[in-house]
Amino acid sequence: MRIDLTGRVALVTGAGRGLGRAMATRLAAAGAHVAAVARTAEQLAQTERMITSAGGVARTFIADVTDVDAVARMVDDVERALGPIDVLVNNAGHGGTPGPVWELDPDDWWRTQTVNVRGPFLCMRAALARMVPRGSGRIVNVSSRAGNVGIPYASAYATSKVALTRLTEIAAAEAKPHGVHVFAIEPGTVRTAMTERLLESAAGRTWLPWYRETFDTGRDASPDDGAALVARLAAGHADALAGRFLSRADDLDALVAEAEAIVRDGRLVLRLVPAR
Repeated sequence: MRIDLTGRVALVTGAGRGLGRAMATRLAAAGAHVAAVARTAEQLAQTERMITSAGGVARTFIADVTDVDAVARMVDDVERALGPIDVLVNNAGHGGTPGPVWELDPDDWWRTQTVNVRGPFLCMRAALARMVPRGSGRIVNVSSRAGNVGIPYASAYATSKVALTRLTEIAAAEAKPHGVHVFAIEPGTVRTAMTERLLESAAGRTWLPWYRETFDTGRDASPDDGAALVARLAAGHADALAGRFLSRADDLDALVAEAEAIVRDGRLVLRLVPAR
């Protein structure tokens, strides 16, 4: 499916490597002018080279997405350099340290919430303040199925992702009347620097031994799958599903075809199942 994002401006956080790089390059290949954001200049430079060598347009911006002032400056810089932001992809994330709740370091646990919840909140806040008056825009928050279930020993990561999914639903409801559409997605389990750290860490081997099997048995996902979903959402292929939690494994066209029923029945959102 050909996706045309010619001339649109897409801001991608965590774009220095892994999923963020795949998403940035896919959006650029569709014609978007990409603002690649991360904390590491060398990684961002490589992402920019990959995009420009393929004929795309990219600029890099160094920023800590958990710092409110840094985010405000970054968004200002992006719009001065490339123009109004049409698409925001909140991809930057932190995996946390697994283990029993009573053994975890509180500061490390909270750091995961800071990156995975505060970061997207700050970026959405800054982007929405510009998108809402313009009456257009799309935001994609990279969440995880880990937020949909209680995974023992993964409290930091799972808690942050359930919060991000719920934040997405609320932001979508608030922004949709203003022509802005917000989505949460899960890109699948992808081999990235974050997952590699978890696989190789003593805590990961001790508390999440099953995680390695996902990769050993070939059940991991390609970063291109999540990038393809982001590109379709950026192009407006699923605006009727704003606020929903979408997966790279979904048949997006089938979901869009029944969007009215999905919204009416409260599907693809977090809901507590009553005891009776």
